[in-house]
Amino acid sequence: MTPFQDLIQFIFAGLTGGAIYALVALGFGVVHNTMGIVNFTQVDFVSLGGMVLFSALFAVGLPMPAALIAAVAAVTVVAMLVEVLGLRPSRSQSHLVLIFLTIGLSTLLRGVMKLVWGKNRLAVPPLAGETPLKVAGAAILPQTVWILVLTAAAIGVLVLFFRRTSLGLAMRAVAANETAAAVVGLAVWRLKAVSFALAGALGGLAGVLVTPITTLSYDVGVLLGLKGFAAAILGGFGSFPGAIAGGVLLGLLESLSAAYLSSAYKDVVAFVVLLLVLFVRPRGLLGGAA
Repeated sequence: MTPFQDLIQFIFAGLTGGAIYALVALGFGVVHNTMGIVNFTQVDFVSLGGMVLFSALFAVGLPMPAALIAAVAAVTVVAMLVEVLGLRPSRSQSHLVLIFLTIGLSTLLRGVMKLVWGKNRLAVPPLAGETPLKVAGAAILPQTVWILVLTAAAIGVLVLFFRRTSLGLAMRAVAANETAAAVVGLAVWRLKAVSFALAGALGGLAGVLVTPITTLSYDVGVLLGLKGFAAAILGGFGSFPGAIAGGVLLGLLESLSAAYLSSAYKDVVAFVVLLLVLFVRPRGLLGGAA
């Protein structure tokens, strides 16, 4: 392969990772904008999506499209239960208390997944085929294309939801001013549950998309989730355009640094750039963007 073809290959690899990070970052942003907290169970929604996909395929015998939908739906329900049964009973308005609760619930979720699926590494097949596609002379796996297409579709649906539906507009109102939203009669408690459901759907989708190209285990989402968290900070925590930009930028930095420097520095380079951005612009690249 020529250097240009290598570059195309690395760019697609970076976009693949960046799309996953963007989905996770969007999940963090949805909950933060509605409740003002960092939801650390987001990392486990990624793991759970892959685990449920594995069971749907091999235990239930569903075809891949149905298994994918079932996995995302299952994680959506679990995420809603996390808010209803895990956070709401605390009746605390302290963001710090709620954040610590999400940390505890994250540990609990990982424990349950370890009991149900064990500690062994698992694997799932790609969504559709393994014959590489040729793009500008570079070989691109079909799974990469699916990741990019489904991520773009999820982002499009999310934008339409928040801009065109009454429920999405109500969630934006809560994000802007929770007290005022409650005064005008919005069911804030219900909207918080919906925010967790959306975060679960995004995390679950990230999990089912990434598991065919990585090893699957009960804690696989921790590192991916932390990178998604870093992407959210890099772009501007709570900013949806920032989450997308931060995810893509982080993915490209990882891929290109691994290619032209060393794979040993892949994570280091990405987080060093994150620190440099925060030193110069603490609110992130697009902090404050709608």
